[in-house]
Parts: sequence; C-alpha cells; structure tokens
Amino acid sequence: MTPPILHQYTILVDFLGKALGPDYEIVLHDITAEPSRIIAIANGHISGRAIGSPTTNSALQTLAANPYKTNDFLYNYQISTKDGRILRASTMFIKDDDGNPIGLLGINFDDARYRELCAKMLSVIHPDQFLKPSLTPFPAVPAAPEAISLQPYTLADDFSMDISTLMEKSFDSVTASLSTPMERLNQQEKRDIVQKLQERGMFKLKGGISFVAKRLSCSPATVYRYLGELEN
Repeated sequence: MTPPILHQYTILVDFLGKALGPDYEIVLHDITAEPSRIIAIANGHISGRAIGSPTTNSALQTLAANPYKTNDFLYNYQISTKDGRILRASTMFIKDDDGNPIGLLGINFDDARYRELCAKMLSVIHPDQFLKPSLTPFPAVPAAPEAISLQPYTLADDFSMDISTLMEKSFDSVTASLSTPMERLNQQEKRDIVQKLQERGMFKLKGGISFVAKRLSCSPATVYRYLGELEN
C-alpha cells in the first residue's frame, strides 16, 4: 500500500507540471512498492512514461549508494532518454519518520527548445559567414566557479517500460567484458557480478534475485549468501 504521505505529493506533481510548463517532467515514485513504480507524473511525453511505469535503473543505482543518508535531494545532473535527448534532472528524497526513503520526486527539464532558440538568435546576431579563422590561438578560458556543476557524476537513465528488459540490460552491461563463458565462472567471479549488480540497484527490482540466480546457474540462496558476504 502506498504510504499516505506520498498521496499528498501527487497534488504537487500536478501543480508543478502546470506551473513550470510542458518542458518539465514531474514524476513521483513509490519505492516501497513491489516493484517500485511511478504513481504520479506530469508531462510524461518527455520520457514517454506513465503511471505504473517502473522506477528507472539510474534512480535505483542512486538509492543503492545511500545518498539520502546525507542529502535531502540531488540536483542539476544529466540523464538521457531512450531517443538520446539529454535532460537536466533533480531528485528529492521523500523519507519516513526514521529517515528511510519511501519515495522520489523528480523534475526533469528538457532544454532542447531553448538551445535551438539560442542558436537561432546567435545566427541572426552574428551569422556564420562573419566568422574568420583566428590568426592567433586564444587560451582556454577557465569556467567561473558558479558555472561548475555541483554534481560529481552523471547518470545515464533508462526509461524502459519493461522490468525484465531493464534487468537484462543491467546484467548484460555488467557481464559484457567477461572472457569466460557464464557456465564456467568461479565463485569469486559470480560474487563480483553480484556486487556490481547490487550497485546498479538490480536487487531492488522484484524478481531480481531469481533472475540473477538463473543467469548465473546457481540457486537464489547462493545469491542471498553473496549479498550477505558483501554486507560484512
């Protein structure tokens, strides 16, 4: 059952979607659900998602790193849509009374129209035909401190609608560089794969344990044992 506090945020999703306009996707995730999913969204045309769509892999990766323990939100990082467009994303962690995350409120800004507008304005103010090759190379100008991103990393989001596809993509990306056939992996190699999948949030997906066990040709109990060893 969705925590009552999250129902209050559904009104905020609708309000922000209307107030900010069609270039801002506002999305609310219930991460207590099995599996975690979207329970409210405004301007979903930006990513093609809707109510009921699964929480994305980058959001699960973020949760696996436990940033909510020292932060209430992350802001101004980049994610990409299925068609390759880059969005500016910000995420607020909604927590219960004990400080555990129960929901995510995301704002994803698609600035494509504004970039196109800026390019058109520049072409009018100073057309390309006025440009001439520089005779003397100019030194690079360092970025102003306020222009530097405050986020230390960039997340590549996956707006897949299907959880099984999401798990397949995560598993394949982790094992793509393996030179040993899957059926010949030793325990340490399997343990390393489990660790990488945990960092990607695989085991926050419903059925993640069973899926990984099948792909590694081992039992779910073995995967649980690997996860327990990683916590110690």
